[in-house]
Amino acid sequence: MSRADAGEPHEILEAMQAVMGTLPGKDRRVPLDVRVEEELPLPGVVRRKLSFAVEPGDRVPAYLFLPEVVKTELPGMLCLHQTTAIGKSEPAGLGGNPNLHYALELAKEGMITLAPDYPGYGDYKTDAYALGYVSTTMKGIWNHRCALDLLESLPEVDVGRLGSIGHSLGGHNTLFVAAFDERVRVAVTSCGFTSFSKYMGGDLSGWSHDGYMPRIAGRYGKDPAQMPFDFPDILTVIAPRAVFVNAPVSDANFEISGVKDCLKIVRPLYEKAQAGSFLAAVHPDCEHDFPATARAAAYAFIRKVLAD
Repeated sequence: MSRADAGEPHEILEAMQAVMGTLPGKDRRVPLDVRVEEELPLPGVVRRKLSFAVEPGDRVPAYLFLPEVVKTELPGMLCLHQTTAIGKSEPAGLGGNPNLHYALELAKEGMITLAPDYPGYGDYKTDAYALGYVSTTMKGIWNHRCALDLLESLPEVDVGRLGSIGHSLGGHNTLFVAAFDERVRVAVTSCGFTSFSKYMGGDLSGWSHDGYMPRIAGRYGKDPAQMPFDFPDILTVIAPRAVFVNAPVSDANFEISGVKDCLKIVRPLYEKAQAGSFLAAVHPDCEHDFPATARAAAYAFIRKVLAD
């Protein structure tokens, strides 16, 4: 499939599901049944440790942050963690890399933020395959859509101003959930993707293990040329909704020229929609990280998009 003419958004979503498995239908939904385990006041914000139901017999642990004083409905941001054993605790500011504490930082900037665990991380040890999924990626998409439901359910959140932000694992999961859920008005992806052909020299082993999409190995031979979708296609589905990309020049995981290739393919869609300012990218001089300058630019981008 040519990346430049991959087809209509529904065709791209079908191609993604050929790899990830079918997106569950409404019959899998259950009441969120939010259970707050702990509430802790912090400088300027309140942090709640909670869990919420996403399907029968499965609950996702998460941290929710609210500004200390809420006078009006505020934007809600889904904050997805990188590949780290502590999971949600890193964006919540409880360890790991200080550059990745974006759930805490965005709450201090006046947003409602929700940081859930991805399967296998933090306090969340569920097995997606035992639940009938063919990829953990699709289980993540389902969970993250339910997380958006949770944000929508909060009286403090303006349901028309939702977004997602993530680094690395969280960076591509942000794009995945945005592709399948139009409620995501702004997606911030840090070190989250490159073209499949330029990922590790075209070796897609890193995308094909049980934490991602095993069909990439079993059905597509870990070969970029056989893949029915690539990241320009995902960006095509999201366009012209707002996307901010942090792609450092020395990221060994996601090679920068492949990122630029993807952006070059999708940019005309934004220009055609007169939404050129809704696709932005920064390229800090660092490795696989989300430094302060890039985060500041990302946060300003979020504020601008969700200002109304």
